[in-house]
Amino acid sequence: MKIVTEQFGEIEFREENVFQFSSGVLGFEQLKKFLLIKTDEELFYWLNSTEEPEIVFPLVGLGVIEEDYPTAEKYEAFGIVTLNSDPLKITVNMKAPVYLNQDEKKGFQKIIDSEKYNVYYNLFVE
Repeated sequence: MKIVTEQFGEIEFREENVFQFSSGVLGFEQLKKFLLIKTDEELFYWLNSTEEPEIVFPLVGLGVIEEDYPTAEKYEAFGIVTLNSDPLKITVNMKAPVYLNQDEKKGFQKIIDSEKYNVYYNLFVE
């Protein structure tokens, strides 16, 4: 199978590499199938819809930001990143992480019910 993306051009993939999101991602509940893309040059992972390839979410592993971030068994927590040309304005959503199970190729998004976590956590500081 193939998709054409703005960021990565044409990507060829196998169906077994597609992550299934039974409830989609907040705001994009209709999209259920995503590829996880990581390049050697990039700091971020990219969660790219296979159904609408123009929809892509930059992700960062939340375990590197906070060692004791809430986990889900067999799933790794990622935060959706809001990019900006000014690195000091790049934020990550720690309130609504995306959880990915690399082995089973399943994913879900969950809102963490705690004031501790911010929707706009500054990824970089001076």
